[in-house]
Amino acid sequence: MSAPSPFPLTPSHIPVIAIDGPSASGKGTVAQRVARQLGFHYLDSGALYRIVALAAERAGIEWGDGDSLATLAATLQIVFEGDDIFLHGENVSTVVRSEAMGKGASEVAVHQALRSQLLNVQQIFRREPGLVADGRDMGSVVFKDAEAKVFLTAGSQVRAERRYKQLIEKENHAILAHVLADIEARDARDKSRASAPLIQCDDALFLDTSQLTIDEAVEKVLQHYRHTN
Repeated sequence: MSAPSPFPLTPSHIPVIAIDGPSASGKGTVAQRVARQLGFHYLDSGALYRIVALAAERAGIEWGDGDSLATLAATLQIVFEGDDIFLHGENVSTVVRSEAMGKGASEVAVHQALRSQLLNVQQIFRREPGLVADGRDMGSVVFKDAEAKVFLTAGSQVRAERRYKQLIEKENHAILAHVLADIEARDARDKSRASAPLIQCDDALFLDTSQLTIDEAVEKVLQHYRHTN
């Protein structure tokens, strides 16, 4: 039996690829594919805020009540199984991914008390052999020591058209102008909030996917990760 390493493995030694960016930029799809190719775990941090928004709505708690949201978040039993999300044993995947809960996530995420409550929850996802995490503050706050950081974005019109197409494919009623207005409102809210605003880290790769396919974006992220090792 070999002797134990004099430098025991700690979470900080587990590689993380942090992918941040605005709504509908494609970061979730790219992050999932990167994680799959590397055999890493995947964290959709936005889903946590969507779950809180849903739970708050069901509990009659206003999305503007940060302290109550933080208290509520501490009681939630959340389980991720593949693409499925369970809240207190109920599969809430469909409703959590709705446009309404996307808006709710953006509104509840402005509260520092809630962000602090969810910080440790997110860091628990850092497990062997590695993690790909996407969100708004993965590189700037949650995983500051990430092995590789990416700021993934696209023009607001491109993002609106992508989201509109997704909604129509799911047989949801949508008006492109309204989708664009919602995305621009979310951008403004995410960038201007006092707590962990959406920013590009100095050490992050800037990746505009406006003219890229998903496969091309995935390959650029993988190349960036390999370059950092």
